[in-house]
Amino acid sequence: MKEEYRVYVLYSEGLKQTYTGHTGSLDRRLFRHNNGLEKSTKHGAPWILIYEEPFSTRTEAIKKEKELKTGKGRDFLKSFRPGSPPRRTKD
Repeated sequence: MKEEYRVYVLYSEGLKQTYTGHTGSLDRRLFRHNNGLEKSTKHGAPWILIYEEPFSTRTEAIKKEKELKTGKGRDFLKSFRPGSPPRRTKD
């Protein structure tokens, strides 16, 4: 059985903030975030999934998670927030 990890980004409309993480079970993590079971996100519910990306190893997922938490990564994610202008593609 092939293991799959996901990097995910959640957005809280109430807080106007994002939360970035990685997991082996996205459904379980979303449930925990939206039901006050995670200390770091319990005040922002409801959280909506705005970005996810699969990886075959946890190491790859952690690397991408760290990348998304940099200034360049946060700039990339701004276009995924609700109400943001559509992302431009290179011609």
